[in-house]
Amino acid sequence: MNYLAAHPARVLGLAAAHAGLVGTAIAAALVIALPLGIYAARRPRVAALLLGALGALYTIPSLALLAVLVRWLGIGYWPVFVALVAYAQFMLARNIVAGINGVDPAQVDAARGLGMSSFEILRRVELPQALPVMLGGVRVAAIAMIAIATLAGYVGGGGLGVLIFTGLALHNNAMIVAGSISAALLAIAVDGALRTVESVARR
Repeated sequence: MNYLAAHPARVLGLAAAHAGLVGTAIAAALVIALPLGIYAARRPRVAALLLGALGALYTIPSLALLAVLVRWLGIGYWPVFVALVAYAQFMLARNIVAGINGVDPAQVDAARGLGMSSFEILRRVELPQALPVMLGGVRVAAIAMIAIATLAGYVGGGGLGVLIFTGLALHNNAMIVAGSISAALLAIAVDGALRTVESVARR
């Protein structure tokens, strides 16, 4: 806590960079996961294969994946960004599939009876009904990505991991504690905010 009190501006700056990295990666991951999830929701066999492959990807140790990406992309922001987008796919796509498949078929039939096209049914019936489940996936993915993003400090990608890995290198426990506590507080804050949004969507 001493480091937090002595260097609030630096900690806040690193926390902002950390949140920015995670937020940008979540947005990019959704651009990929949304069409994948919609496609898989229409095809159960594809869903099983897709979610199985994404689950296998998620089990790859983050340091191992980061080491491979660093060889291709160099050190810095991009290998961490790509790793976060890849890891988020499983949680996002799974919840998109679950949300769409959980829509009451009677509502879909009623919309079809009103003359809506498949796209209109998706936009006006299925996605709004699936939104709370999809937001649950975003929340889980965001919390996991805040933890994984601390590895950015190890490869020059910035964020709160800078405090943790610098503290490890300098044997400075105060820096390690400051980075760890700040990352935990960020995760709690994001979780609380997204739970609120999810609750509003359910209502």
